Amino acid sequence: MTDSPDLTLKQVIDECLQWMIFSGYTLETYNNYRSELNAFLSFINRKQIHWDDIFTLDTLKDFQKSRKAAPAVRRLFRYLFEQKRIHQSIDPPKQRLPDLYEDYLSYYHQTRQVPSIRITRIRKVLRAFHDYLERYNIKPASIRIEQIDAFLAEFFTAFSPNTRQTYRFYLRGFLKYLYYPGGIIGKDLAPLVIGPRQFAQNTPPKFFRPHEIQRLFDSFELSSAKDLRNYAMVHLSYGLGLRPDEISLITLDDVSFTQSELTLTTRKNGRPVKLPIPENIMKALAAYIIGSRPKSSHRRLFLNLAAPHRPICATSVGQHITECIRKAGLPGTAYWLRHTYAQNLLETGVSIYEIKEMLGHEYIDSTEKYLHVHMKLMRRVLFDEEL
Repeated sequence: MTDSPDLTLKQVIDECLQWMIFSGYTLETYNNYRSELNAFLSFINRKQIHWDDIFTLDTLKDFQKSRKAAPAVRRLFRYLFEQKRIHQSIDPPKQRLPDLYEDYLSYYHQTRQVPSIRITRIRKVLRAFHDYLERYNIKPASIRIEQIDAFLAEFFTAFSPNTRQTYRFYLRGFLKYLYYPGGIIGKDLAPLVIGPRQFAQNTPPKFFRPHEIQRLFDSFELSSAKDLRNYAMVHLSYGLGLRPDEISLITLDDVSFTQSELTLTTRKNGRPVKLPIPENIMKALAAYIIGSRPKSSHRRLFLNLAAPHRPICATSVGQHITECIRKAGLPGTAYWLRHTYAQNLLETGVSIYEIKEMLGHEYIDSTEKYLHVHMKLMRRVLFDEEL
């Protein structure tokens, strides 16, 4: 990085805002954070603070004199620390949980390849759960569903319905781990942790129309290593409906060019699967491997183009795909391509149960949230009408 705070800070602010889009922050939060970060950029320029002195607690406190809590700047600091772009964290050291919880967090991080912010949120729930069990002298091995319900009733007091739903999901993951593979409890309590279904609050997933997909692929020039790599990623996301974390975990050994087949060993539902690879995706993968992939001992398919050539994480995959979408002048994120894949399957007559398996969902409810009433399909079925 250069010494110019205007250039470097603006660059990392843009990266952080892009990461927020991929991570699912609401539009209202995104706009509020963007406004605050722009004010922070002006503050740094006005004070002429050197890059090495920007990301310190003293600078944050100075900025907060006129901005109160400054959550966006704190989020920027954490983002850069998590990306190892700065070496000093503004957060106090995390208090270690007992080994059972730390083992689960390590297991979850390794198997899911999720951003560290999710691990932080899960840690928050597990910290509260552990404190509750300690207070009432309850051993994890003897936990009962009534005690879990009592904990949630107490813990949820200050949270919105959407946050409660997320925290239930985090706790279910831990309970499932206690049952298997942890072997701590003899019954899987995760399915019993349920809450009221939410309808009006949920925002339906978005998807692209055919002309927008054509516009996206037409925007690639394929004249650089980065374009070839991102082109292959977009094909996997759109043509096979893969999540960013699934794309990041693909190895060279998972791709069979002779069989035109992709093996996914790590899926969210825990069931490995072999997927046929269409010809256009095979060509995109071959073009990337031959013309763009750096020479490396790493077996992961997608690597950083700059040395050292390490495997790309799931967050970066999502950011690269989203960047391609925005470059084509389209709204949306990497997950819109996955939603589009589901819509395309629905329109071609594939049943929702088959779509569930192809998307790698564990529950049919997850698949239903991906699918919209397709106006073109509805008119064809109900009115024998073509649009």
